[in-house]
Amino acid sequence: MDYRLKVFYTVANRLSFTKAATELFITQPAISKHIQELEEQYKIKLFDRNGSKTALTNAGEVLLKHTKNIFEVYREIDFDMSTLINQRSGLLRLGASTTISQYIIPPLLARFHQKLQDIKVNLLNGNTEQIENALLKQEIEIGIVEGQSKNKSIKYTEFLKDELVLVCKSSNPLVSLVEVTQEDLKRMRFLMREQGSGTLEVIEHALKPFKIKLSELQIEMQLGSTESIKSYLMNSDCVAFISIHAVKKELANNELVILDIKDLIIERFFYIITLQGKTDSLSDLFIQNIYNHYNLKL
Repeated sequence: MDYRLKVFYTVANRLSFTKAATELFITQPAISKHIQELEEQYKIKLFDRNGSKTALTNAGEVLLKHTKNIFEVYREIDFDMSTLINQRSGLLRLGASTTISQYIIPPLLARFHQKLQDIKVNLLNGNTEQIENALLKQEIEIGIVEGQSKNKSIKYTEFLKDELVLVCKSSNPLVSLVEVTQEDLKRMRFLMREQGSGTLEVIEHALKPFKIKLSELQIEMQLGSTESIKSYLMNSDCVAFISIHAVKKELANNELVILDIKDLIIERFFYIITLQGKTDSLSDLFIQNIYNHYNLKL
């Protein structure tokens, strides 16, 4: 039954019997047989197939939900049992860019420490450029950063999706704008992160289709952390692009407001970075732990 659930899970995620067969290295008839056996087991149809299109039925949606929960339990079992067997200890040196170290990684570190109390973790905080340099100098084993500069000596692995939103304080007159236009952007006063920040790099790239350069924006000040930008916003009529992860509390308390920009959504990934060709069991264990935390696949 476990393997049948794996087959079902793959088809449900791919919505393609052919792609599932390729991913699992088995034939398409074998995929069909496993799905048929599940349908016979539960006496209900799991997929609707119309020509080349495949869709989940209501029963399929229910089974997918339970399957995800089952696989999460299996991942937890694997992690806990391997920890008991290996009795790991040591020092892990991490680096994280500012947004991640403040808003993303603390609960991950707490969970990791609860499971592996004999492993000491040192966390270096800096912007993306500083974290990459620390990795290249082997001052840290793992980094988690906001930008992707594509240094050939570094392996970049997508970790968590993020969105940068344009925010201002709730009493800012700009809140009355239904939608922000390109011309509006040129009239606004911006707060920006410092040079070397992954956030700054992503904003610059996102504005290219608008043919807007950072030098064309009215940048009132560049500040070295998201917290200092938020505090400045509360005491000015400036605006700033900030990670949605960093402003959840302020949005919920109506202290900050998101301004919608016409034809612009700025999405990015946070990246786990390691040196190319260099691995160690402690780093692998930590990376597996944070992927398990977010129910992501390596």
